[in-house]
Amino acid sequence: MDKTREKLHNRIRRSCGKAIGDFNLIDDGDRIAVAISGGKDSWTLLHILEDLRRRAPVRFELIAVNFDPGFPDYRNDLLADYLQHHHFTYHSEKTTSYAIIDEKLRPGSSYCAFCARLRRGFLYRAAQRLDCNKVALGHHLDDFIETLLLNQFYAGKLAGMSPKMPADNGVQTVIRPLVYVEEALISDYSALCDFPIISCACPMAGEQELLQQRQRMKRLIRELSSEIPQIRHSLLSAMGNVDRRHLLG
Repeated sequence: MDKTREKLHNRIRRSCGKAIGDFNLIDDGDRIAVAISGGKDSWTLLHILEDLRRRAPVRFELIAVNFDPGFPDYRNDLLADYLQHHHFTYHSEKTTSYAIIDEKLRPGSSYCAFCARLRRGFLYRAAQRLDCNKVALGHHLDDFIETLLLNQFYAGKLAGMSPKMPADNGVQTVIRPLVYVEEALISDYSALCDFPIISCACPMAGEQELLQQRQRMKRLIRELSSEIPQIRHSLLSAMGNVDRRHLLG
C-alpha cells in the first residue's frame, strides 16, 4: 500500500472506529451484512470494516451482500469476481426489481424512492436468511447532512439519518459506520484503491427529481464551505445537539 493510500486508509479507519465507539455500532458476536452496490462508498466501507475486524478486541463477522436489480447492463459479475479474488465472504442474488418497478410504479411516484424500498426489503430478508443481526450501509457524512437539508427544504421536517437504528422489519439493526467520513475522502481513497466501480445501470439515472434535489444540496454545501470550512461537521453536530425549547413542537 503506497503512503498516500495508507494515510487515507488510516484516517478513514480512525473516523470509522470513533463512530463505532461513539454509537456502539458493533458488539461481540455480531454477524453483519454489508450492503455492496459496487459504488465507492460501499467498497470503502467493506475494506475499512474488514481491517477493523482483524484488529478489534471483539469478534464479529462480515458478509458482503449484493443484489442485481435486473437493469440491463448491470455488471455484478465484476463485483463477484472482485469479492472472490479478495477472499471476502459474500452473497449475491438477482432480483426482479426492474420488472416490479415497471409494473407497479404509480404515475407521479418517485422511481428512486420505490427502487430504494425494494432494495431495503431484499437486503433485510437476505440478512435474516444469512442469520445476520446487523446491516451496515455506506452512508457518509455528506449523506447525513444532505438528507437533513432535503427534509427541511422539501418535506418541512427536522429529520436526517441515524448511525444506528432498528431496521424496518424489526429484526436487524442498521448501522452507518462512515457517519464521520466526508465524501471527498472516500472519493480519493476509492480512486487510489482502483475499486471496480459499478453503475446501477438504472434507465432513469439523472432524470429523477430526488437525485436532482440531492445534487442541489451538494452544490449548496460546496458553495457555503468556501466561506464556512467547518460547515459539514457543524451541520452533523447539530443533528445531535437539539434544543427542543426553541422548536415549535
